[in-house]
Amino acid sequence: MNANDMIRQSEPFLRYVAEWEDKLPVLSLAELCAEPGRVAIVSVDVINGFCISGPLASPRIQGIIAPVVDVFQRAHAAGVRRLVLIQDTHEPDAVEFGQFPHHAVRGTPEAEAVPEIQALPFYRAMTTITKNSIHPAQNTRFGEWLQTHPEVETFICVGDCTDLCTYQLAMHLRLRANAHQLRQRIIVPANCAQTFDLPVPAAQQLGAVPHAGDLLHLIFLYSLKLNGVEVVRALE
Repeated sequence: MNANDMIRQSEPFLRYVAEWEDKLPVLSLAELCAEPGRVAIVSVDVINGFCISGPLASPRIQGIIAPVVDVFQRAHAAGVRRLVLIQDTHEPDAVEFGQFPHHAVRGTPEAEAVPEIQALPFYRAMTTITKNSIHPAQNTRFGEWLQTHPEVETFICVGDCTDLCTYQLAMHLRLRANAHQLRQRIIVPANCAQTFDLPVPAAQQLGAVPHAGDLLHLIFLYSLKLNGVEVVRALE
């Protein structure tokens, strides 16, 4: 199939997915937190290296800081104390740098949570888990954290990138719950997730891989829905 045929045949599906996104529901955070001890907010990679500075920093991703901080603040006010920050903290010679530029190296400002998160009065009480890949549980403490918090029934996942670490986080939680017969809700608010954009001409000039931010954000949210993750517009 050539490119023109692929584009033409994909148009009805892409219209369907775009309309699906337009109709995403809004959930009440207060209702989700009615039993705060059974709720966890898990953020992935809302760090300087993706939001503020460094080769992978993106203004698109910076835009989710405010809604993510808002969710943390309101959840904490509702009594939620299971607040987790999963963050890239790469070794200087990380194998991943064969796929992505050097970023978020251990001990550098890029690997730190954004100032807005660090300014939260309960920041020091949050659980920070470092990772050396896009997966939240490969060679990290996240698996142990999950095992020691079996009471959690609702996971609210926020962060970046939609098609990379956020996707891996939500899918890991959903598949883990399925495999262990756990009746857990995995929720991703679309306004608290985002990915970067690298248009084809710019990518070709850089010798990099193009990345259509709007399209991949949409398609990976839809893929999460297909796999049983609850995708919502926002948490009011």
